[in-house]
Amino acid sequence: MQIVFVGAGRLASNLAPALKEAGHQIVQVYSRTLSSAKALAALVDAEPVDQLSAVVTKADVFIFSLTDAVLPTVAAQLGEGRSKAVFLHTAGSVPMSVFDGVVPIYGVLYPMQTFSKKRRVDFSCVSIFIEGSDQRALEVARTLATSVSTHVQELSSEARRHLHLAAVFACNFANHCYQLSAEILEKYQLPFDVMLPLIDETAAKVHSLSPREAQTGPAVRYDENVLKAQMKLLSEQPRHARIYELMSQSIHQSHIEKK
Repeated sequence: MQIVFVGAGRLASNLAPALKEAGHQIVQVYSRTLSSAKALAALVDAEPVDQLSAVVTKADVFIFSLTDAVLPTVAAQLGEGRSKAVFLHTAGSVPMSVFDGVVPIYGVLYPMQTFSKKRRVDFSCVSIFIEGSDQRALEVARTLATSVSTHVQELSSEARRHLHLAAVFACNFANHCYQLSAEILEKYQLPFDVMLPLIDETAAKVHSLSPREAQTGPAVRYDENVLKAQMKLLSEQPRHARIYELMSQSIHQSHIEKK
């Protein structure tokens, strides 16, 4: 398929090369920043553009990989003259209906993964969730998704919103905890590397145990001596202390509710 990428951020910088390697042609890459468009375009042999007026009208698929806030505006601007193309967005929390009235054929191609420009993701292991306004849109989304992944599932916009929320807890919040851990270690000149075996084992355990079964630590049994002592260590960091307190309470409450 001939594809135009609208956006050149972290997700697009992983998905576009994967689709090219799967045999699709990336015709063009648009970004507000020309340097970003050029960087991604160079990876996929595409034309970089930084003006919406320069985006081609003839392509099979336009894949929107933009921030949620600007997606509706940019999609509306590109709708004219592209009524035969399929518009797909890649957002977790934006409904498919964002394209209502923009083009007649549209859908969603949502790869549930964390992306970075400096680290390529193996898409064959990524779960991709698709949705379509009609059968053609759904089949186009499915064709693209299955060309890079063996884990493809149809999902409604409402269910995808909750899936994205779950991903925020499992990924974004967990990574923020890594940051807080790194800040504590830094105070005593300890490298974050010392945490990597612990992090790896924690992630590995939930492949064979439920998260509840894998949970350990003082909060599970609500060891007040340890909890109070660690809260005291955070006395000069009230935001961190509040996070610690809420997380500990949540862990303990979840544990006793499931008994």
